[in-house]
Amino acid sequence: MFNNNNTEKQAVEQLAEISKELIKQNRSKTRWRRLMFLVVLTYIGIISYASFDTRTIDKLTQKEKPFIAEVILSGVIMDGGDIEADKTIELLTTAFSEKNSKAVILRLNSPGGSPVQSNRIYNGIKALKKQYKNKKFIVVIDDICASGCYFIASIADEIYADKSSIVGSIGVVMSGFGFVKTIEKLGVERRLYTAGKYKGFLDSFSKEDKFARQHIQKEILEKSHQNFINAVKEGRGNRLGNDENLFTGLVWLGDKAIELGLIDGIGDTKLVAKKLKIKTVVEYKVRKTLLEELMESSFKGITKATLEGFSQIKLQ
Repeated sequence: MFNNNNTEKQAVEQLAEISKELIKQNRSKTRWRRLMFLVVLTYIGIISYASFDTRTIDKLTQKEKPFIAEVILSGVIMDGGDIEADKTIELLTTAFSEKNSKAVILRLNSPGGSPVQSNRIYNGIKALKKQYKNKKFIVVIDDICASGCYFIASIADEIYADKSSIVGSIGVVMSGFGFVKTIEKLGVERRLYTAGKYKGFLDSFSKEDKFARQHIQKEILEKSHQNFINAVKEGRGNRLGNDENLFTGLVWLGDKAIELGLIDGIGDTKLVAKKLKIKTVVEYKVRKTLLEELMESSFKGITKATLEGFSQIKLQ
């Protein structure tokens, strides 16, 4: 015969175990839901923050006493890059327009870049200097100020650098590669269709055309170079030396740059502040969006390297 008491006891115990398991699972699901809710909430917060145009000028409180406005720029000069004309001019305009800013320092650290962006920044600074004649505009060079960077710097009232700073590279470059023999060895036939006799002259898999090469040299590179030289001569005036290598694309260290008239002295922001007898220096900088900060070390570097890999004119 069956023991009813034992059967009932076992059934109760089983129901109790099932109840405990259900409660446990329910608690686990509740914790998971809460965790997912927090994750989603955090994600929404990040996206909401990043959706705002935070890449605008940091609005600094206007100082009650005289101060020096210092704009810091570092990186390659290119549209949409680390240094671009629109944001740079906007930033410098804010620095110049401050009531109590008695001088503006542009601190530069760049190997150069786009001749168009460099020229626009140069002209923008030129206009600001004309508008704010009572405010000195001084450039301080960090590690390097070459090519397009020096194009910009040359319009300054004074230029200072470190003894080990690299300065100069007044020249223009346009580069590419030729793979004609490579594809011949691989047995690959190049098929290029164009409208316009010289439309495909930059094609890396076609033989270089001598006329197109001469055209680029004369009409693009040499004229861009002359624009660069004219800007430097206008900015530096009679401070420039007469060295025959001045406009050949060579670079020099700080001490030699003084001899050549490319810079005015060895020094930094502290030295400039001391000379002007103004203690307060206020930094002006462009804020980056959260997404830019997160992506800068990976995607931005890859994109920039890809863009710079194409044949294009650079003051570098």
